[in-house]
Amino acid sequence: MQELCSATVQSGESIRDLLDHLSDKWTLLVVGMLEQGAVRYGELKLRVPGISQRMLTLTLKKLERDGLVSRASFAEIPPRVEYRLTALGETLLAPALAFARWAHESSDEILAARALYDSRAN
Repeated sequence: MQELCSATVQSGESIRDLLDHLSDKWTLLVVGMLEQGAVRYGELKLRVPGISQRMLTLTLKKLERDGLVSRASFAEIPPRVEYRLTALGETLLAPALAFARWAHESSDEILAARALYDSRAN
């Protein structure tokens, strides 16, 4: 990790920038919901519990800008928009799913550690 983050100023900055984009509350959830292929916007909103329309839109735009998601519009009535992972986005699935598994498996231990810390802090 040290070699990746501090080898040069530029590599450290690019890693921090990408971590900032990928480590928000919604990004990895949206990426995970696109694992099986193209998904319409409305369906994606239903699949990501608790996400607002605004946050889903911002997250998808950010992922599209980073080249991780592609957007396809279809001139139909009503209009249809689908999102899918790009080839680059698909390379994010393995680490994203590994992190999600780790978070799920570790959540009880982390919650217990937080409770212990909070009880000592008061």
